[in-house]
Amino acid sequence: MEHLKKKKSFSWRDLLYKALLFVGTVALIVYFLPRDGKFNYQFDINKPWKYGQLIATFNFPIYKEEATVKREQDSLMASFQPYYELNKAIEKDALSKLKENYHANLKGILPSTDYLRYIERMLKEIYQSGIVSTENMDELLKDSTASIMVIDDKLANPKATDQLYTVKKAYEHLLVTADSLHLKQDILRQCALNEYITPNLIFDQQRTEAAQKEILSNYPWANGLVVSGQKIVDRGEMISPETYNILESLRKESIKRNESIGQNRLILGGQILFVGMLIMCFMLYLDLFRKDYYQLKGSLSLLFTLIVFYNIVTAFMVSHNLSNVYVIPYAMLPIIIRVFLDSRTAFITHTVTILLCSISLRFPHEFILTQLAAGLIAIFSLRELSQRSQLFRTAVLVILTYATIYFAFELMTENDLSNDFSKLNVRMYTYFIINGILLLFAYPLLFILEKTFGFTSNVTLIELSNINNDLLRQMSETVPGTFQHSMQVANLAAEAAIRIGAKSQLVRTGALYHDIGKMENPVFFTENQSGSINPHKNLSHEQSSQVVINHVTDGLKLADKHNLPKVIKDFISTHHGRGKTKFFYISWKNEHPGEEPDEELFTYPGPNPFTKEQAILMMADAVEAASRSLPEYTEESISNLVDKIIDSQVAEGYFKECPITFKDIAIVKAVFKEKLKIAYHTRISYPELKK
Repeated sequence: MEHLKKKKSFSWRDLLYKALLFVGTVALIVYFLPRDGKFNYQFDINKPWKYGQLIATFNFPIYKEEATVKREQDSLMASFQPYYELNKAIEKDALSKLKENYHANLKGILPSTDYLRYIERMLKEIYQSGIVSTENMDELLKDSTASIMVIDDKLANPKATDQLYTVKKAYEHLLVTADSLHLKQDILRQCALNEYITPNLIFDQQRTEAAQKEILSNYPWANGLVVSGQKIVDRGEMISPETYNILESLRKESIKRNESIGQNRLILGGQILFVGMLIMCFMLYLDLFRKDYYQLKGSLSLLFTLIVFYNIVTAFMVSHNLSNVYVIPYAMLPIIIRVFLDSRTAFITHTVTILLCSISLRFPHEFILTQLAAGLIAIFSLRELSQRSQLFRTAVLVILTYATIYFAFELMTENDLSNDFSKLNVRMYTYFIINGILLLFAYPLLFILEKTFGFTSNVTLIELSNINNDLLRQMSETVPGTFQHSMQVANLAAEAAIRIGAKSQLVRTGALYHDIGKMENPVFFTENQSGSINPHKNLSHEQSSQVVINHVTDGLKLADKHNLPKVIKDFISTHHGRGKTKFFYISWKNEHPGEEPDEELFTYPGPNPFTKEQAILMMADAVEAASRSLPEYTEESISNLVDKIIDSQVAEGYFKECPITFKDIAIVKAVFKEKLKIAYHTRISYPELKK
């Protein structure tokens, strides 16, 4: 019962994890999708329309061009009259102040009352015309305002701008007019006339802005109408300035129509439903065919990161109208997944990603056709990436696939190509070339993803299998016998892996490093002993067994020190599994009849192999080592040896935890027999020359 409860609890936890993964992925993708009803066509004046026939689906006005709108609005604003409020109290205060100053000190300055009467009369005329501040006058002159509206007792009357005074102009007018009336300017300057000149026209900003808005609101923004069902433009037609204006009007109207909250909610609901269904289908595929990926967090993270990333980039480019989505190297996605995971998952992930990205586009069908074809070619042309030239070849094939599919699509949809091939959309083929160039960046990107998500690519495995690298060179010098044994095991295991469809490069590299722990105590292993020296003679069977077993733990320490990938460490720990050091185990039992030894002292730490490649290495290691002890190398002896060793491994249950079949094991046996016969074939003896 406890076991069943535990299993049920784990199932609920697993379901919660999948639900959170589903919700998080859908939320991220939908968040970045465009929902503003944006007009997702790209067009330019005097360029051909590269989409299908465009028919108006609703009535919309033909808006005026921006230059026309600006010119007409500037014309309206040129005749606009800003509002100024007349403050009569300022004039009254100025005349009162003049009289007070006259009785106080101006009598002694002014020779007669004619001067006083002149100043009063001129001030009244100036204030009646109106005085504005210097700043206001500068604005009026800058805007070429011919007249203003003066508000006097809630009535607005126009006043010409050239009749207005500033403080400086009013002061100069007082002095100049006085000279013409034979009044002395020197005497008037002593009266500080500027103290009686203050602007009495105050700019009414609120009323002016309201009047401007009213004028602009009545401005006719459109100069025509497109009715529903009317053809706007057809594929291949040159976009004239008039057509461009209609398309711009359609874009503006489309955005305006989709600004309502109700419409946005409908779009959002549709996007959530569409994205949710596709992500659900993808997760069902993983659950049915690649359930192990849910346990490998690196694999799962890579898959969903790539899906979300490509959707965000596509939505961003469409929303901001940046270049063209065909420059995005979508074929890089299946290449990455194929290198790190498998072909089927690569194609399914690519298909789901392309379908998700297509909802950001106005015309998704040609996008889906070209991208799916390019993805398939990328997968089949790059089964195992081991050289840079392979990626270059794939990039060329992807470019050709894009061009071929798009050209076929143009032949099917463009009616005038039979007469004029100049109507081909050359710009699209340029985008395809840029796409192929960007695809080459998959090579350095693989290294980054490898380190980020904990994968090991074939490129890394090939670099590790180079016998000139530090660790393998040190191994060849320190334990030459073990090194030769590892080379032979690598050849056997790689050939067997090829025959049963396993990863040959992985098992080859794992075989080269599986015995690196023997470098710590070389002389304790027979392949490295010279002469009759055997240090095990001075040790007990338990001690000898522990020395031999320690080559696994010592190998793991060396692997950590040299930063070997985890997949290589797994070969080190599983190549003996939970087997026993049979030589010392049987020797101990022969010396202690009727007694039972401490099993752990003679048992490798394991674990047992859990992949096909690890199982192949275990079989190859045991067979190659045992083959060296055969007294004679005949077809029968080699065949019996291979059968005996591998059958005993199967019987002891070493392969229960790995997905290798009896058919695979039979093929591996046949490969080992074939290779060992060739390796240990007898040579003919050469005859001696008779004298």
